Amino acid sequence: MCGIIGVVGHRKAIPILLEGLKRMEYRGYDSAGIAVIEPDELYVKKQAGKIADLAKSLARNNVNGTVGIGHTRWATHGIPNDINAHPHIDGLGKIALIHNGIIENYSKIRQELQKRGHEFLSETDTETLVHLIGELYDGNLEKAVQEALHHIRGTYGLAIIAQNEPDKIVAARMGSPIVIGLGENENFVASDMAAFVSHTRDVTFLDDGEIAVVKQDSVQHKTLENRIINKKIERVLFDIGQIEKSGYPHFMLKEIHEQPRTVEDAFRGRLMPEDGTVKLGGLHKVLDQIYDMKRLILVACGTSWHAGIVGEYMIEEMAGIPVEVEYASEFRYRNPIIEDGTVVLAISQSGETIDTLAAIREAKRRGALVLGLCNVVGSTIARETDAGIYLHAGPEIGVASTKAFTSQITILSMLALLKGRRRRISSEKGQVFIKHLNAIPEKIQSILDNEKQIKELAPLFNEHPNALYLGRGVNFPVALEGALKLKEISYVHAEGYPAAEMKHGPIALIEPGMPVVVIAIQDGTYEKILSNIEEVRARKGLVIAIVNEGDTDIMGRANHIITIPKTHHMLTPLLTAVPLQLLAYYVAVLKGCNIDQPRNLAKSVTVE
Repeated sequence: MCGIIGVVGHRKAIPILLEGLKRMEYRGYDSAGIAVIEPDELYVKKQAGKIADLAKSLARNNVNGTVGIGHTRWATHGIPNDINAHPHIDGLGKIALIHNGIIENYSKIRQELQKRGHEFLSETDTETLVHLIGELYDGNLEKAVQEALHHIRGTYGLAIIAQNEPDKIVAARMGSPIVIGLGENENFVASDMAAFVSHTRDVTFLDDGEIAVVKQDSVQHKTLENRIINKKIERVLFDIGQIEKSGYPHFMLKEIHEQPRTVEDAFRGRLMPEDGTVKLGGLHKVLDQIYDMKRLILVACGTSWHAGIVGEYMIEEMAGIPVEVEYASEFRYRNPIIEDGTVVLAISQSGETIDTLAAIREAKRRGALVLGLCNVVGSTIARETDAGIYLHAGPEIGVASTKAFTSQITILSMLALLKGRRRRISSEKGQVFIKHLNAIPEKIQSILDNEKQIKELAPLFNEHPNALYLGRGVNFPVALEGALKLKEISYVHAEGYPAAEMKHGPIALIEPGMPVVVIAIQDGTYEKILSNIEEVRARKGLVIAIVNEGDTDIMGRANHIITIPKTHHMLTPLLTAVPLQLLAYYVAVLKGCNIDQPRNLAKSVTVE
């Protein structure tokens, strides 16, 4: 992985390819490259580093070709350098290929090709694939790709061009997203529709085991067995302004500040205040199965996994059914038990997370009703689940997820209410819950209005290499998420724990001046968490407490205080998460980190 863009059209390809690569820069990468078909050569330029460096090296080129492919790489096989960068070419220099994913059996194929005289320059699995296609090529690129992919085991999103067939791109997909953009007198291939949204909003999506032959005036979809597929053309709704910074220094800060709107967009039109319940249209066709479900399994990764744990607390308390939260990467490898009445809900911002996709496919194989909760319309998870709910948060560009997290919690709170109203929550209690949820956007805005006090705490983390985040109950997963945010973008080591677990080991880490962030909300665990704070103070840790407005009991116990408004205790994660996002952001700013593109990370993880 990470970013694929291709164009077949009437304009010079290089400016379009560079624009597309820049649109996908947020996804994280370590090198970039392009390949363009010229009348007498296959022009390839690639190098380690940033797209700006590639653009600079291309500034004086005389390449006029109108068919080309471009790629940003996030290293899997081979270190980031010029040779391992994509595109890769076959042994004759006539075919160029870019690839997201991992070819699992590349080593065996490479050995066989080497015995037949092939010489390889890179350490990548991708170069092996393009050599295999080159060996099978007899003048028909489409046929060679289909034949080669029958020998491949693994995941891929591919775009391939050939010098001898200068009018087309062949694209293919297995587990890694590919979207086709349908323009006027030009067509596009990409891993992310943001790459070409300034040129067209009409798209088709490849499914696993499919290829597309993309020409200037036509697109043909086929299976690997050469069966023609008629694809539905869909229209992209988001505006180009949603993937611009709009005056903010970083996408992450912009997206933190969008949360009053994105939380409201998550519940807009879905609340039924008079009845104290909600209407989730995406679940309408499976509503009876949801009402009858006896057990819910949430599968997710990273930040989405943390949102799932919040959802576990909410659904178990409000609906009274057992909920399990599974790492999607482990789910299919541990022989999960799927009984009658079990529903599996997959949570993913991108809707393309390969581990989560594998989990839902295993759940479906075992007969579960599988639901999706994701942000990207038309994504693979949205298409492969039985039903689902969109976040409506708009494109999230920052690699470290913020607005998607709070939108996921918002949706999970509504799911908890929907199920709870059928089992143990009265209409009056449902009305109270909805009233509190309606007030959340304004309360998030009040926290954002006071972000200066959070910014002033950032230097505390610059003086110590470690930090602890503590929470209890529904705010324990928020502590996990706060620690993850700090790690992701500032590279400060941080761990999140249930506050009571601190004395079962982690307390050994506390030393004078070490930042310990404690979520100390006035709920049923408040007195216990005050005791946990005292344990930190006794060891001279530096306590930063997130507390409710008007809390006087905390005075004198914490070194620093961040205040948030009061709300329903189940909804507090929607508020406590925001100052932790801002804190991580300002620590990263102070340390001079690349906030929107943190090292070693990618926005959409499409490899196992």
